[in-house]
Amino acid sequence: MLRHLLKLMWKRKTRNLMLSLELLLAFVLVFALSAIAVRCWQLYHEPVGFDYRPLWAVEINPGDGQRMPKDADLYTRLRLAVRELPEVEHSAFTTFAPYTMRTMTTSIQRTANGPGEAVQMLEVSDDFFATNGMTPVAGQWFSSADDGAGIVPVVINQHMADRWFPGQAAVGRTFTGAENDTSAVRYRVAAVLEAYRTKGELDPPSNLMLTRHAPDGSLPSINSMLLRIKPGTPRSFETALQRQLKLVRNDWSFTISPLADLRASLLKQQLAPLLVLAVIAAFLLVMVAFGLFGVLWQNTTRRIPEIGLRRALGAPSGAIHRQIVGEQMLLSTFAMLAGLALLVQLPLTGVLGEHLNWSVFIYALGLSMGLIYLLSLLCSLYPGWHASRMPPTSALRYE
Repeated sequence: MLRHLLKLMWKRKTRNLMLSLELLLAFVLVFALSAIAVRCWQLYHEPVGFDYRPLWAVEINPGDGQRMPKDADLYTRLRLAVRELPEVEHSAFTTFAPYTMRTMTTSIQRTANGPGEAVQMLEVSDDFFATNGMTPVAGQWFSSADDGAGIVPVVINQHMADRWFPGQAAVGRTFTGAENDTSAVRYRVAAVLEAYRTKGELDPPSNLMLTRHAPDGSLPSINSMLLRIKPGTPRSFETALQRQLKLVRNDWSFTISPLADLRASLLKQQLAPLLVLAVIAAFLLVMVAFGLFGVLWQNTTRRIPEIGLRRALGAPSGAIHRQIVGEQMLLSTFAMLAGLALLVQLPLTGVLGEHLNWSVFIYALGLSMGLIYLLSLLCSLYPGWHASRMPPTSALRYE
């Protein structure tokens, strides 16, 4: 049966070529969208590193685009003010809160003549880890015991530890990082955390280094606070928190947001392009389906003499139906094999990095092939059914 179908398709190779190209383009389109969706699903299920639900963010704005002054007493008063509220369990300072689309990236050279690697940097206070409920994978968090140390204690994520110190214990390792080729800073890895993805569930893993914030006038100031709030605290608590912060600096403004709200808003922004692409792809697939159905219908009409002759020779209607559907499925297979030969070069060469790893490629390939087979099946069912109901006398009346 397969050999017979191949002969029939080869005799109509010119007509089948355009149909194959249409299926090839549809397959590539569906694969691209499937790869994006699978990668988002993969990222969503990777650890974020913190539980956003009990956390609130406070953005401190001194006004006129200014940053907080390097005043240790001011940081202490803000910390004590919020901890006077019974709803606040922990508080910490950080460069910026999660889910705000803000980032601070620098290029660090591990050796004097080595290439620079992009590293996300975040300055945090000692109580940052307790506020986020974190547990170190290895080592111990930095603390006041590191005051006055000549070497900067840092906490790195597991992704950076695996890349910089493969097969070795990262804790205790020191390196001199040349930031932006302008200064050299001596770092010591104090601890390794599993992850801390500031842009949330769809943020791809990257090198992350947390440096210690000690408001002693030597370190740059930071303008955000993270608060761990007791479960069940109503949103109306924002008023009391705002009032308490105003007692410290009445001339400043404070933007208070639960991380749950920031997360929901950011997910909408991140998923909006994917939804737009999905709508466009669905529209194009509908157009492809209409075109495919029309071509199959036209091909079936042109083959009335062939089909009528087969019916006259005793071929059952089911065999005719299976022939039409089988030809279309076989044609779809050839088109997708051609597309696969092109697409497999992407993970082989690694041009897209982890965005198209082998897991993403295999899942996206399965989804796109399944959808194209389903589309071909649905478009060929009715033309095949119509051909199977064609009486042998139709071939005699065909002109």
